[in-house]
Amino acid sequence: MFSSMYSLWLHPLIFIRKIISLQSWDGVVNRFLVTFADAILSVYFRYCGLSLSTVHIHNNQTTMYIWGAKHCNSNKPNLVLIHGFGGNSKWQFILQVTQLTRDFNVYIPDLVFFGDSYSSIPDRSVRFQAKCVCDGLKKLGVAKFSVYAISYGGFVGYRMAEEHEEMVEKLVIVSSGIVCKQDRKLEHVKKIGRSVVDLLVPKTPEDLRVLCQMTIQRYDVGRWIPDFFLWGFIAFECCMKEKEELVLDLLNEKPDIVYPVLTQETLLIWGDKDAVFPLDWGHQLHRHLGGKSKIEIIKNVGHAINFEAPHSLNQFITSFVSASG
Repeated sequence: MFSSMYSLWLHPLIFIRKIISLQSWDGVVNRFLVTFADAILSVYFRYCGLSLSTVHIHNNQTTMYIWGAKHCNSNKPNLVLIHGFGGNSKWQFILQVTQLTRDFNVYIPDLVFFGDSYSSIPDRSVRFQAKCVCDGLKKLGVAKFSVYAISYGGFVGYRMAEEHEEMVEKLVIVSSGIVCKQDRKLEHVKKIGRSVVDLLVPKTPEDLRVLCQMTIQRYDVGRWIPDFFLWGFIAFECCMKEKEELVLDLLNEKPDIVYPVLTQETLLIWGDKDAVFPLDWGHQLHRHLGGKSKIEIIKNVGHAINFEAPHSLNQFITSFVSASG
């Protein structure tokens, strides 16, 4: 009893170690609240029945951090959640994890260069990210699972389903413009009018506010967040150079790159106001996947469905993944 309580509350104290390692008091002030908030999110994930595992793969060249079900229930399906850009996995799935852990054995990896996951291997492709997730799950003894992947994570989830067909049972892709042609992608980038790298790997509070405006339709969240907290969020992020390389690898995909039609049943979910990957990109992906896929559209939400409509999103995921045959 004492041991479990000690474990539950120990994690927030890690922020002290991180803070005292900073060089300036300005850095301490900027980063304090974000570091503490991240520690509280870890406590919440543990409250939801998850524990954090450190997995070493590729001859210890890659380290993956994966949140997973502390007590696996054989009556529940396994569900792997793959995040996109915008903080580590805890920040992106905080509004969904309670409900999903009731219905599934949930596994949530931090992709390479997010959170504390890291690799010395120079590969920045989504294929490499997919391999890292699947290799990490194998090490944890997770042989079969369905995938729910959002935004950048959708590209990773697609490659997981393609190249590890024996592991992935069903796939849910949310707001991810996977098969969009290179010319349309570049045209859309021009319309945005800002550097995509700066938006996805923000360096100033203004970058973060623009990102919030683009991804969240209903609320202007960034307007109400003070600069010092946004600076803290930026300071909290690690591996900025490597993250930029991930974005550039995705933007510079070869025009003839092939995304084969998947064999798994696939559910696509899109917000009808998505300004990052417009809805017609979702319909294009639906046509590409054919009869084993279907698309659900959530009204009056943008790209960040996981923040704007988490309950509706969870309902779609649960009904699709839990349905037999």
